[in-house]
Amino acid sequence: MSGKKIAIIGGGNLGSAIAKGLLKSGFSKAAEITVTKRNTSTLKDLKEQGVQVESDNAKAISQADVVVVALKPYNVKEVLSELRASFDAKKQILISVVTGVFLDDLEKITLPGLPIFRAMPNTAIAIQESITCICGRNATEEQNHYVKEMFDQLGVSVNIDEKLMDAATVLGACGIAYALRFIRASIQGGIEIGFDARTANLIVAQTVKGAAELLIKEKRHPEEEIDKVTTPKGCTIAGLNEMEHQGFSSSLIKGITASMDKIIKG
Repeated sequence: MSGKKIAIIGGGNLGSAIAKGLLKSGFSKAAEITVTKRNTSTLKDLKEQGVQVESDNAKAISQADVVVVALKPYNVKEVLSELRASFDAKKQILISVVTGVFLDDLEKITLPGLPIFRAMPNTAIAIQESITCICGRNATEEQNHYVKEMFDQLGVSVNIDEKLMDAATVLGACGIAYALRFIRASIQGGIEIGFDARTANLIVAQTVKGAAELLIKEKRHPEEEIDKVTTPKGCTIAGLNEMEHQGFSSSLIKGITASMDKIIKG
């Protein structure tokens, strides 16, 4: 299914990052991508790479095989309702990367039977290192495969039930902030024990990257790797135990559940 024409409706940070990632990965050619925005002057860098830049959403959709909706949540219903006539349920796929817009909502404001997907990436999509959670309906096996392959170009993707999409937002999208806060605190600790800020930043960032790669590439549980560096009466276990005494794991779990409560209750 390669070579499909992709229209990205909403050329903000996320929409532009998706376009750039698809180009860098070679998944799509520049001429196959159209990005829309009211003020197209901000898409100059994409235009210079050969991407089609358009202010007319209806025109972009009518010429596309795959429509990626990257609008602000409060704009989705109004914008897509006006574009209903531009969709073709027989030949198109609709992918929404908008938080809080459900599959039922998308189907009601577009066309019954239109293959629709929700995808929840995180900001690491800008460097093709996102984790993207996907759910969908009305799609063939081939269309499901295409959408997963598309987001695999932008990092790693996983299919989930829609009921877990809010949880995916917390763990994957909000999770970037949680990880960065841990990194920032570690850098501050590094400065206190003698490093300058730049060196501490590099050591901590690479250490966290290495830890993550161990889990991903070796398919290991974190405790397996922790056991390798916690020798009896050693400095690692002393530090870990002190962190736990201060509520490290508990505060992180509480933070995740607090974010989830905020999404549910609004």
